[in-house]
Amino acid sequence: MLGAYRRLLAQSRFARLLAYVTPHRRVLLLAVVLMIGESAIALANPWIAGRFAELVLHPPASPHVGVPGLMILWVTLLAAQSALSFGNRYLLGSTGETMLANLRTRLYDHLQSLPLGYFHERRRGEVLALLGNDAAHISSFVTGTLVSLLPLLITFAGAFYFLFLISPTIAILAGALVPLFFLVMKLIGRRLRPLSSEWVRTHAEMFSTLEENIGMLPAIKSFTREAHESDRFQRSNAKLMRIAKRQLLIESILSPSIHLLAGTGLLLLLYLGTLQLQSGALQPSDMVSILLYGMLLTRPISGLAGVYGSVQTARGAATRLLEAFGVRPEPDDAGAPPLPPITGAIRLEDVHFGYPGRAKVLDGAELEIRAKETVALTGENGAGKSTIVHLLMRFADPDRGRVLIDGTDIRGVGIASLRSQIGLVAQHVLLLNGTLRENIAYGRPDATAEEIESAARSAQAHGFIQHLPHGYDTLIGDQGIRLSGGQRQRISLARALLKDPPILILDEATAMFDPDGELAFIHDCRSVLEQRTVILITHRPASLALANRVLLVAQGQVCERPRATPYPAIWTKP
Repeated sequence: MLGAYRRLLAQSRFARLLAYVTPHRRVLLLAVVLMIGESAIALANPWIAGRFAELVLHPPASPHVGVPGLMILWVTLLAAQSALSFGNRYLLGSTGETMLANLRTRLYDHLQSLPLGYFHERRRGEVLALLGNDAAHISSFVTGTLVSLLPLLITFAGAFYFLFLISPTIAILAGALVPLFFLVMKLIGRRLRPLSSEWVRTHAEMFSTLEENIGMLPAIKSFTREAHESDRFQRSNAKLMRIAKRQLLIESILSPSIHLLAGTGLLLLLYLGTLQLQSGALQPSDMVSILLYGMLLTRPISGLAGVYGSVQTARGAATRLLEAFGVRPEPDDAGAPPLPPITGAIRLEDVHFGYPGRAKVLDGAELEIRAKETVALTGENGAGKSTIVHLLMRFADPDRGRVLIDGTDIRGVGIASLRSQIGLVAQHVLLLNGTLRENIAYGRPDATAEEIESAARSAQAHGFIQHLPHGYDTLIGDQGIRLSGGQRQRISLARALLKDPPILILDEATAMFDPDGELAFIHDCRSVLEQRTVILITHRPASLALANRVLLVAQGQVCERPRATPYPAIWTKP
């Protein structure tokens, strides 16, 4: 009973996934009609062959249709069958590509809407496998397997019907062999689904390792770990090869086994037909039709072997895709009013928050930041500094308590309107493999050249940009690899400033600077910082000197920290 329930649940999930990928029902229906037309012509061929044999072996005195007329009819049907096959192949191929593109777009949009924690818990290769292998498997299954099921069944039923008209005994024997074929498919093919899931996991692991190693190539070279990493990749690649070969072995056994059984069954039908021919129950022309109808019967049965393997692979892909679609997106803000222009006053009221499976990070935290005030948050790693930023930007919502900006609970406003008024400069700068202009304008693609240059000047980036070979049109490589750490930080700041946000968050934004560079950066940017509310996450004395207040995040609480160390007085807001 429990197994039946699980199968029913899996089938319902599979049906739910088909709703994601079958918006082209009319096109798929047309493809089915074309395939039925192909099947009908295929069923007519054995009948014509039987009539041809009858005309040749026992020519009538005055035939209604002679051999030439029958040949013309046959060629016409074959031409029509070829035309239907062409139309069907192109239609299904085009629809499959459209369906795959739509599914990938829908999946990508869903992945973008998921909380950051979803990606922290998974390797990138697993996520990329969803967009690549799994989406392709489902599209291929719908257009290549599911749509062909009805024509296969029609071909089988039609061949069985015409065979029954010629010889009921032979038809009943053919029908009795069908359960044997399905039993063999079930026994041989039951390992395909777990192997498919294992292949996808291993494939994702291998490409995650590859992506990780490419990013760590400087470290690999500096520690002379090339041989070790090559061995690690080779082991992963060899594991993937072994799984693929096991999968290939089962598929290679399955199809020939069904062909062998179908061929043996066909020979059995011919033997029985020969006995009936010898007893006078059948005519020689009937034997030709029996042979061809028997061959038509074996085609859908052999095709069902491939269908069974495709279903097992598609079920594994469907399970993984539905798990992804089943993850709740970020908090739904549908219908929420936009956050009006703010001055930048921030307040946390009795905020509790913890990550799944971990102790609470914030436990009744209270915090108040005045508009246009600069506040530094300090504390040990994991104390909750970045968590406060994530709550402020609604990358997550508190388990209890409220986060307010200008007295408005941010859970009651649109997420886009909230984030558009907050600028973030992170310690780990994320840049596009594009030009400096494209990176600075990432948050405002419609920004003019003058606005981009103004933001770069404010971030003290314009100077070094001018000295680059192509200025703002210089390509910077993956993650800005062609720039220094300090230059990347300045581009990140320019990108944030282009939004002109009332609230600016600098998360260890000067970590890549040497002491002199940090002092110069702080001195150059002071006029920009004093125009907005600034949250500094830092432990560096020079940066702490910018703050009106220094707050300590510890044991789930936020408290004011006295300035025990005389930080250099670069600049402090009045």
